[in-house]
Order: sequence, then structure tokens, then C-alpha cells
Amino acid sequence: MRDIKALCVYCGSSTGSHPAYAEAARAFGTRMAEEGIALVYGGGKVGLMGIVADAVLAAGGKAIGVIPRQLMEKEVGHTGLTELQVVETMHERKTRMYELSDAFVALPGGFGTMDEMFEMLTWAQLGLHSYPCAFLDVRGFYRNLSAAMDHMVAEAFVKPVQRDQVWFGEDIDALFDWMRHYESMFTPKWITAASVDSNV
Repeated sequence: MRDIKALCVYCGSSTGSHPAYAEAARAFGTRMAEEGIALVYGGGKVGLMGIVADAVLAAGGKAIGVIPRQLMEKEVGHTGLTELQVVETMHERKTRMYELSDAFVALPGGFGTMDEMFEMLTWAQLGLHSYPCAFLDVRGFYRNLSAAMDHMVAEAFVKPVQRDQVWFGEDIDALFDWMRHYESMFTPKWITAASVDSNV
């Protein structure tokens, strides 16, 4: 069984258009603290980011934020965290969050959430890490993204085994159970002469 000490959560700096997003973020943060798993996230105190962090802290958990200096004011850096690390660039932020984490989960969010999560998916595809990557699909928020990934497989741009290792669902209990039992099955992405010859 996989030991997850710190979980990286990517999510929006707004709360979205429906209260279910905030409710899910609050429930997820509370569950993390109950599981004894530290939160690693973008360091803001607004939107779903702030809700997750506040829920972790309220339940007695540990919350570590990583935020670029230029976003301290824009995203309103959360100064009540267990630890707030201020870095110089977005690249440093993403790298540091990766270094601190044992798994990655995306709650609803926008372009930044997608950028961060897809970088981790790409790194997993390339064999640079073997950590679980999951999408908490609140109100079907990620339904179309899941379908798009299936289309990538159907069109032979993503291998089925790589798609199968990405979890989508709304059940928080099921998500934590999946992460605990996750086993990476790395398949090389690169096209070789042999694969071209065999039309694979």
C-alpha cells in the first residue's frame, strides 16, 4: 500500500459558479487532515485554494503553500499556513510543489490548474515520476476532459495504459482508496524504429 505523506492539490483561485465546488474543497481538505496527509498547494487564501487550506488547518492538519513573489498580492498569499514558501517564478513554484508531494489531485479550476496538472501527467508519461494523478470531478466538471483523453487514446496519441492511470470521480473515499493502492505501470512514450515497422 502506498504511503502518501503529502498531497499536492491544484484548484481555482475563485470559488466557481456553484456552491458544490466550495463544499467539495472543504470536505477534501478535512479528509486530508483526518488521513494525516499534509497539503501542498499554491499558497493563496482566496477561492478553492483558500478553502482547501483552511479546511486542512481547521481539522488539525499541515498546509504548505508555494507562491511566486509577484503573486503574493494578486492571489493574496495565505499567511496563516503551517509554512509558506515564496519563490521567484512559476517554474520554481511548480517544481517545488512537485518535490514536496507524493500524489497530485486537481479540483475544479481554470487554465493554471490545467497547466500544473498536465505537467505532472506529462512527467508521469515520460517516466519522470510514478505518483498518482487524479481529478475530483465535482458536478461533472471534468467529464468532457475525461472524454477528451479517451479520444486521444482512440486516435493513438496516448497509450491506453497511460490513460488508465488517470483517475476521475466525485467520490472522495474512492479517490483516497485509489491513491493508496495505486501502482505505476510506466510505458515508454517514445516511438522507436521497431514500433514504426510493426505499425504499433
